Amino acid sequence: MQKFFWVMLTLLGGCQNSTVHFNENNPVIFQAMDWVADGTFTEGVEGPAVDSHGALYAVNYGQQGTIGVVQGKNNTKLWLTLPEGSVGNGIRFNQHGDMFVADYTGHNILKITPQGAVSVHAHEPLMNQPNDIAIRDDGMIYASDPNWSSGRGQIWRIATDGTVSLLQAEMGTSNGIEVSPDNLTLYVNESKQQKIWAFTLNEQGDVSDKRLFYQFTKHGLDGMRTDSQGNLYVARYGAGEVVVLSPSGSLLHTVRLKGKYPTNIAFGGVQGTQVFVTMQKRGAIESFYSEYAGRAHALH
Repeated sequence: MQKFFWVMLTLLGGCQNSTVHFNENNPVIFQAMDWVADGTFTEGVEGPAVDSHGALYAVNYGQQGTIGVVQGKNNTKLWLTLPEGSVGNGIRFNQHGDMFVADYTGHNILKITPQGAVSVHAHEPLMNQPNDIAIRDDGMIYASDPNWSSGRGQIWRIATDGTVSLLQAEMGTSNGIEVSPDNLTLYVNESKQQKIWAFTLNEQGDVSDKRLFYQFTKHGLDGMRTDSQGNLYVARYGAGEVVVLSPSGSLLHTVRLKGKYPTNIAFGGVQGTQVFVTMQKRGAIESFYSEYAGRAHALH
């Protein structure tokens, strides 16, 4: 007979205590642990994404311009080296298993097949740098495009045929970007301005109805991902935490990390409830378990 425990978790950030029922073979939710050791990746570690087979990928494995694959705790290896002059940031997968990588030095969105063949899916010289990317269920890609020196940024849309369109200019330092599970909302944060904006998406992938979704008072913002319930997970750079916001913009949970500089987030694991967080200064990856599976897990 399986033995069950009741554990009281104090959920930070103004949330009330919550009682969680769990099996002794399952980990406690929202408790950070080390997953990939310090220095395995460079300080440019970013863009975590999990494929349909459960493998985790992140950029800058050992040196800049590479992609590493993680197939278990501290089970890592080099997957591929990008073309000369290319350095990756955000990573996303489509429903066909193709990987898309924001190549910020080449102003490209790269496409990589499951077999590792690399091609340029889209190129736009007017980009400051394609930084983080999000993908809609139909394969439409959205890219944040910050200009760190000026504190400004843009948002681009990349169609499935590689056509690039500018959706928003004159933003703050656009960074984290994500689509809601129903594909009707695009979330974009501004790192230096500490704001998250929500846009309405139409069928053609255009944005409208820009509205302030959440405002922080300190620390930077980086990568964001949604779970299957539409909750938004936000990496708080410098704060050493991931916060979970409801679809209505209420703070649900604050997950304290071991390091202070999280850059991006991915969902994976057997049930899709394991969250992986890339950590800049450590060159490492931390992990915790959430209540719900990630949106990307359901997509795969």
